[in-house]
Amino acid sequence: MDKNAWKRFKTAREKYRSFAEKLNRTLPGLAHFEQELVNRRKGPSYTVETPVVYNRALDDIGQEDEIRLILVADNPGRREQAAENRRYLVGPSGKIAEKFFREHPELKIDFRKNVIILNKTPIHSPRTADLAELCRLGGGTVEKAIVDSQAAMADLLLEFHKCFAENPQAPPRPLAPAKVPVWIIGYSEMKKGGIFEAYTERIKELYAALPVRREDVFFYRHFSMNQFTIDLEKQRQPGETAAETLARIGAAYRSRVMGAYSLKT
Repeated sequence: MDKNAWKRFKTAREKYRSFAEKLNRTLPGLAHFEQELVNRRKGPSYTVETPVVYNRALDDIGQEDEIRLILVADNPGRREQAAENRRYLVGPSGKIAEKFFREHPELKIDFRKNVIILNKTPIHSPRTADLAELCRLGGGTVEKAIVDSQAAMADLLLEFHKCFAENPQAPPRPLAPAKVPVWIIGYSEMKKGGIFEAYTERIKELYAALPVRREDVFFYRHFSMNQFTIDLEKQRQPGETAAETLARIGAAYRSRVMGAYSLKT
């Protein structure tokens, strides 16, 4: 990163850390409700150690590192919240993501070195679908915190995205190529009434003012259960490279989530 990008990155990172720490302090009962969800499920039992998870992997990023992608997942699961980790996408989905990039060296992305990983909310739940039940268990205070956290994480996404803009205060040049694109995975819940409706509405609002930067945002299926890879192979057309397929389907899903938009040149 150049000097300006590094400065902006550090500012965004500290905003993110402070937000997660404050959210954790203001919801002292959150771990209790999350633990109740764990105790109810049929899957592996575990102790909730980190109710709100800041991605500690960001602390490993230095100015000398080259960021080539910002990836947004859902929310921290069992392995992500463990005190020994406190990092995003370190469970089964993360292993699938690592494997995908390792098997596509032409993309020139090392998943653990070249990617900033964010979530739509830093609030933990055993499964993403459990966020709805967590709202019911925790009542209005927890429900509001989950909704507000999604809007805050959308704001942080744009902060990190701006780190790599030539001039983050000015509109991007028409049809300027993306220096660092954004991939948002797990788009199926980004709809009216979906778990991540608040996140979706906020990014639509934020990127409406940045139409070209909006074209740097791509949507995909989740890595879990190989949905991402299966969808890529299913939609890949004869003669297309993986990068070409990713660009095409990621833009198509963007229109589905954010609405169609025609750039004026």
